[in-house]
Amino acid sequence: MDTVAAVLFALLTTLSNALATVLQRKAARRVPAADGLRWSLITRLMRQRVWLAGIAAVGAAACFQALALANGPLSVVQPVFVLELPAALLLAGVILHRRLAADVWRATACITVGLGIALWAASPSEGHAGDAVPAGRWLLVLVCCLSAAAALTALAAARGPGPVRAASLALAAAVCYALTAALLKTSALRWEADGAAGFFAAWQTYGFAVVGVAALFLLQNALQSGSLVFSQPALTLGDAGTSVALGMVLYGERIRGGWWALVELAGAGLILAGLVMLSRSPLAHELAAPDPQEAQAQPQAAGR
Repeated sequence: MDTVAAVLFALLTTLSNALATVLQRKAARRVPAADGLRWSLITRLMRQRVWLAGIAAVGAAACFQALALANGPLSVVQPVFVLELPAALLLAGVILHRRLAADVWRATACITVGLGIALWAASPSEGHAGDAVPAGRWLLVLVCCLSAAAALTALAAARGPGPVRAASLALAAAVCYALTAALLKTSALRWEADGAAGFFAAWQTYGFAVVGVAALFLLQNALQSGSLVFSQPALTLGDAGTSVALGMVLYGERIRGGWWALVELAGAGLILAGLVMLSRSPLAHELAAPDPQEAQAQPQAAGR
């Protein structure tokens, strides 16, 4: 494995996902709140060219992510994605011709330093090949992750638009994205070992496709349900934390424990502080879903 290549492809994945985030949030602002948690939300979004461009960026990100996971541990690749929000705001500033406030730059520095500290302290180790994972362990992981996502979605469905619903759906999406990455890692390794035949023969290939669609559905609803202050930290840290856990359980990856855990938590705290600061920035709120009354007043914009 080549950890340097893994980090490089993870950064390219982050940039592609950031671009997709900017485009998809712009599309989500035009959809009525009444479509929340319904498949009609996706059909409305599909009529927008900007959303389709975002999906194309998602496809590019998936390719880069597969290359990253084939070259490095899950516990290294996925945490790099905490840089997605800073990258999204930087891209949004360019695309929307907005000047970024000094707080955005300070928060970005906070997240970057926090990520560096957390990864340095954790010092993730490479595990074993994906085909060495017992079937029983895969079954346990699937049951736990899907049950958690279902419970969080049920909690969100019982609440109206707001902080709890946004955070719950974002965390459910995070669990699904982490599970998608774990499945994708095995599929990428099968491609590397046996080519296309091995890739399409692996059940994980079809698993990550199905779970990925569910994650996308949950994310679209999270973006439409409330402020980024509640959804983005849950999405970003939930994905990173779940991915580290799955890397350890499925692939035998290890991170340093003991007193190092305090340093890792300090890094995570810096990341969380930076994410909250960024989520409160005017540009982040401009990209977030509008309030229900504004969305109801603009249903005709969905076809643009």
